[in-house]
Order: sequence, then C-alpha cells, then structure tokens
Amino acid sequence: METNVKTKEQKRVTITRVFNAPRELVFKAWTEPKQMEQWWGPKGFTSSGCEMDVRPGGAIQICMDHPKFPNHWTKGFFTEVTPPEKIAFTFSAFTDDSGISGLEGINTITFEEENGKTKLTLVAVLTKLAPELAFAAQGMEQGWSESLDKLDTFITKK
Repeated sequence: METNVKTKEQKRVTITRVFNAPRELVFKAWTEPKQMEQWWGPKGFTSSGCEMDVRPGGAIQICMDHPKFPNHWTKGFFTEVTPPEKIAFTFSAFTDDSGISGLEGINTITFEEENGKTKLTLVAVLTKLAPELAFAAQGMEQGWSESLDKLDTFITKK
C-alpha cells in the first residue's frame, strides 16, 4: 500500500492499493449500492443506506453509522463514469439544518488491470472545509485506508 498525503493546505489524499481480484469485480463494489453498503466507511462504522445513479450527473448518497455518530449522510454527483476504468464523484457532508454543508470535495478512483489483480488509486480532494471540521481533514487518510481495508475484506469473501 502506498499512501501520499499532500500538504495540509491542499487537503488532498492519494492512496494506491492492489486488490487480488479482477478489475470488473472491484469496480462493481464501487458502483453497485448493495455492495458498497457492505464495506463503505472507516473501522467501527457501518452503512445503513446507499443509493446511486452511476452516470455523469447521477446522484450518490450513502449513510454511515457509528454509535457516537449515527445517521451521517454523504451526498454528491458523479462527474465521470468510465466502466471499469474510472469513477469520479463530488461529495458533501456535515450538512446543517439549513442545507449548508461544512465539508465538500471530489473523489476520483481509477481501476487498472494488473496481471489479474486490480490496482486502485483513490484521490480525495477537499474543496470546502469549515474550521470546526478540521478533524475530518486530519482523519481523511486513516478513514480512507480503513475503508479500503474493509473493501479488501469484502472482495476476498466473494
């Protein structure tokens, strides 16, 4: 596993992993709601709902739950979908009662075939971060790493 965290000002995380599974299988784990629900979220979190319309402009929303942090929705829109090579989607989270999100960004995931395995590269970039949510930027690398650990476990069981 390679992990590269850019400077704090850039609020960017790049993680590369190789999964012992065909590219199409890994791609489906990212683009089929019932599959994504099984692995999405860091250690200690579960997903209690996932909806997605996997096409440019299509919506994605997923709910993460944790005993101390229940019913946390992340919503966004797909900006690019190139099966089974690449997906990109915007995201917003920590939305207040007036509908203003405190955290926004874009995730870009590429899937490369590598001798029957899949080399996945995730680039997560924050474009908006409210000062009170600095903890989210600080935990981004760990959170994504733990989510990808769960994805690896999920794919291994298939």
